[in-house]
Amino acid sequence: MKALPSPVSSAAISFDSAYIASIGRYDRLPKIWRRLTYGADEVRFDMSYLRHPDVVTSVRWRRPFHPDQVVENILYTLCRDLHIRIWTPIDSSDGRYWQLWGHVSLMETSSRLFAAPTPRLVCIIDGRDFTAAVECAVKDRMADDQSTDDVALDHLVAVANRSPEICLVISPQGIMSAWALENVGDARGSKGRIFSIAQVQSRQFESLGGFLNPQQDTPHLQTETYCDKSDGRLRIMVHAFDGRIGVLTSNVADLLDPTTNDRRLALEAVWSGHSSPIKKIVRNFSGRAIVSRTDNSECIVWQHGFSSMRSTSAIELSRRSVIPETRRIHRISLLRKGRFIILLCDNEISLWDCRAETATLLSSCSFHLDGNPLCLIILPRPDARQITTAHVATVSSDRHGMVWEVRLPRFIDGPLTTEGAAIEEFCRFEMAAPEDLKYVLPVDPAGSSPMASGFLDVFARDVAISYTRSGRVDFWTARIDPARHCVEWLSTCYTETGIPDPALASGSMLKKAALVNSARSQITIWDIGGSRLEFEKGYATDDDIRDLDWTSTPDSQSILAVGFQHRVVLLSQMRFDYLNKGPAWAPIREISIRSLSPHPIGDSTWLGDGHLVVGAGNQLFAYDRRAGSNESLLPDVRLTHHRKDGTWDLFEAVQRFNGPIPVFHPQFLSQCILSGKSIQVRRILEAMHKTLKYLVPGEPVDDYLGLDLKGFYTTPTDDTQPGERPGVAFLNGHKGEEMEEDEAGFSEKTAVAINEKLLSIGIPQLSGHEQMQLADMVECVALVEKHRRSMDENAARFMVFFRQNALRRTRSTDMYLSWREFNWAYHSGSQDLLLDFVSRQAHGQMLWNNARESGIFMWLSDINTVKDQFEIIARNEYNKGDTKNPVDCSLFYLALRKKAVLQGLWRMASWNKEQAATQRLLANNFDEPKWRTAALKNAYALLSKRRFAYAAAFFLLADRLEDAVEVCLRQLRDMHLAVAIARVHGGDSGPVLRKILRDEMLPLAAQQGNRWLASWAFWMLGRKDMAVRALITPVYTLLETPCSPDIQSRLFLTDDPALVVLYSQLRQQTLQTLRGASKVTPKIEWEFVLHSAKLYDRMGCDLLGLDLVRNWEFQQPAMAGFAGEVNPLKLLRRRSSLVVDDLPSIRRDLGSGAKVGAAARSGKPLTPTPPTFQEPDAASLLDSFGL
Repeated sequence: MKALPSPVSSAAISFDSAYIASIGRYDRLPKIWRRLTYGADEVRFDMSYLRHPDVVTSVRWRRPFHPDQVVENILYTLCRDLHIRIWTPIDSSDGRYWQLWGHVSLMETSSRLFAAPTPRLVCIIDGRDFTAAVECAVKDRMADDQSTDDVALDHLVAVANRSPEICLVISPQGIMSAWALENVGDARGSKGRIFSIAQVQSRQFESLGGFLNPQQDTPHLQTETYCDKSDGRLRIMVHAFDGRIGVLTSNVADLLDPTTNDRRLALEAVWSGHSSPIKKIVRNFSGRAIVSRTDNSECIVWQHGFSSMRSTSAIELSRRSVIPETRRIHRISLLRKGRFIILLCDNEISLWDCRAETATLLSSCSFHLDGNPLCLIILPRPDARQITTAHVATVSSDRHGMVWEVRLPRFIDGPLTTEGAAIEEFCRFEMAAPEDLKYVLPVDPAGSSPMASGFLDVFARDVAISYTRSGRVDFWTARIDPARHCVEWLSTCYTETGIPDPALASGSMLKKAALVNSARSQITIWDIGGSRLEFEKGYATDDDIRDLDWTSTPDSQSILAVGFQHRVVLLSQMRFDYLNKGPAWAPIREISIRSLSPHPIGDSTWLGDGHLVVGAGNQLFAYDRRAGSNESLLPDVRLTHHRKDGTWDLFEAVQRFNGPIPVFHPQFLSQCILSGKSIQVRRILEAMHKTLKYLVPGEPVDDYLGLDLKGFYTTPTDDTQPGERPGVAFLNGHKGEEMEEDEAGFSEKTAVAINEKLLSIGIPQLSGHEQMQLADMVECVALVEKHRRSMDENAARFMVFFRQNALRRTRSTDMYLSWREFNWAYHSGSQDLLLDFVSRQAHGQMLWNNARESGIFMWLSDINTVKDQFEIIARNEYNKGDTKNPVDCSLFYLALRKKAVLQGLWRMASWNKEQAATQRLLANNFDEPKWRTAALKNAYALLSKRRFAYAAAFFLLADRLEDAVEVCLRQLRDMHLAVAIARVHGGDSGPVLRKILRDEMLPLAAQQGNRWLASWAFWMLGRKDMAVRALITPVYTLLETPCSPDIQSRLFLTDDPALVVLYSQLRQQTLQTLRGASKVTPKIEWEFVLHSAKLYDRMGCDLLGLDLVRNWEFQQPAMAGFAGEVNPLKLLRRRSSLVVDDLPSIRRDLGSGAKVGAAARSGKPLTPTPPTFQEPDAASLLDSFGL
């Protein structure tokens, strides 16, 4: 290795890899290198100099016709003396040398053309590209009109037949000259010559998109040409050394046509980038302008528009301005669609005018702020009409901040106006955050318009998001007060995420926030407004998360771009799916740049209309929101119909995954059943039957099946004529219509007909899995319909979902009934019917596994029925096998205290080797301490052998119920069995059962956020007031010793809109439940109803959300009486005689006074005092949804 006299600025390798041509800066002697040896020990090169009278600006090798063709190497050099020289190698006795074959003088065309060293475009078109381009031009002309006699084209064909290279020169004055280089380096000795083939002048050549602008500081352009075989057009790539590459396209016949035309050259694209890796990209509010920044503070402003050259949806990202700032830049903000830029540097903030290609400094302001400035936030304008005034703020880590007032020139008056531009300090402030901030950043403009409301309240538009090292996330809004010269800040919502020291966070105006843990390996997505965790995903530690960016569809459905080192994953918001427990977010598309660039991704951002810009290395990659059919990451979800070109639209797909679902969707039907709209469910299925009956495959299906939507949010009495039973006309159609026999109402026959159609016809709005679930739902509703008259609504809810779970378990083994279904059955008055139904589902042989799946020992309220059913299970467990083993039923019989029955079974188990010892043991009196001790020894011995169920049985034999329950909980991990044994052996009021409920189930409910479990446990404990409050209040706040909830307790699946249904049922059942409801303030109840309605909206059940906010009845508040107690009867809006009195007399007398207590004991109804509280108007609820 040897050093050269001057460093190499450019090098080119010949196409047969035999030579390397290199030049340095201001080099007059290009060097030709030829390798002589290829051994590992010594590397030797032969070098030749090519003398030139002036500086050589570029070198280029001739391209062969075919890659494997052996041709003589030809070198072209371009010199500052305005000559192109052609060099060919020759062999002599002294070796191989290079000789000058010929040259083209660029000054021969016109003396005035190159009087000054102005920029010019000089390129060599290789013979293979020129010939291919001429052939395609001939084919195009012949296809247009075969009879056309084109003299110019004939001349071009004659030139192409000689297989020459073409030297093309274009000047800024619009003059183009072309020469043909014939027989260059011909080995056969053919005489070579250079001759002119064209010289034309056209205004179209002037500037060529700014590349030939004499005012630009671009004295040199590097070019490369090729012929695109797909369309036969000639393309010229022009590299200007100011960071731009232009792609010019042309039909060679039009380019060299001597007649006047305006089709010679077209600027197809301009590629531009940075000179160093991109580190940050910032967008303006509309996404029509972005600014990219590198580590060395190179800043470029880009304009986003739509190309007129290609299809209207093609992305165009053009360079607007370069900011000549050399200092370190901390933060950037764009104003007025990128016309002006604000840069925050070390102790100085500056305003730049970016309307020209090179930005100019308009004003700057020095400042001093304690702490590190974390952000640069544009605050809402006090007056939207003041487009020349803006306010920007920064906040430091210690919660102090500054606001600057920016006065812009009146840019509307003219593009060069700069008068009046200034930036100066407006005020200082301190944010009212509870702890120091780790980071503050502007919220991504997703889902909201930039208009300010003028009010400083929780409904104002958010401008910033902050997070602390403890994981607290706040959304902030701000309001400028010009009169008082100050700014006011308000935290619109916050939540404690529990994620320590987050590495990244990003928020949108829809109050969604994404957080990345300190290791950058896990992402969580939160609904900060509802303090709800919606998504959690871990990634490999070597694939760290680097960037988060939000956008939204026009109907405010969120999309999150998660940036990794070499890829970006787009996460789409999904509907809440409580039926399948599906995810609330899912990856919908992955963008990988690994095949495009070896550089890691520096940053990314969303453009307007859902296009994504990714910065990697010194390049920007713009991705259209349309994607190919093979780019979806959700193969099991049917996307919107593909276009003719096979692409799908990102916004259309996300809108399909969200928004209202059709009324025949299985989730909508299940929520109708849960909310007590069984009449509407039957009505929907009848309409579905009529629709499918005449449906032709491929035809669309109306989302509402032609039903009147009013029926979903009005009470049945609203549509009933006088003297007509509610719901009759609703179910059986219009009066006077002649109906067929199978259309008279929903029946099992109708269900069979619907399912037959669902097996043969695909419904466009449903995926295959959803269509199977719809068939299951139809079958379940038909099953319940047979028992409709003999069961209440809660029993119907349990029966539907129990049967549906049984059908789904045939396809998936991880489906279980939830505590929601157990609560419906527990509060049902038709438990005998439900027990018979569950037994029949188990074919009359209910084993413990069947009992656990159905939860019968959780929801059976009669203790005698519990014992009877437990004995049936004991008998079935004994008889389940061919060899009837008493061990299998020992736990059950001993829990029932029926040792004698167990002794009789052991007498018949002669095949069992444990028979004799067990019979001798069971024959003893276990009321005596020594035999209880013997039973305990056996129990511990069985524990050591891991025979846990049998060990629990011996604990019961020793009358150690608590130890038996402990084995069930810790070793068997069967809470249902523990509760069942405690109920059967110790009774519902026994201390062991109360301990299980208090110490095991309630803490578990608090940890998991399971309100259904908590409500059931409180009701079992006799705390019906707490059972009601548990449905509406976080469980951990109701415990005497609050525990820290797990992060999974914040998951969206712990919320359920059916909670509001049970709450409305229970709150007025008894005096205790009324007392619990009295602890719920009207504000909390109002927020709970709104929250439930929003859940319906997120699930796609907008009609049910509308029904909830329209028909909800708020309780009347009552004044507190003696000792702070409230008379529960005063909360009622109906007759108090319908409420069960289950309050102890002392507490009742304290709460309502002697008069109320006496009246309640006598059973006489009390007239409540006139209400002083006006329930919230329905319109106020609807306003929260923008309805």
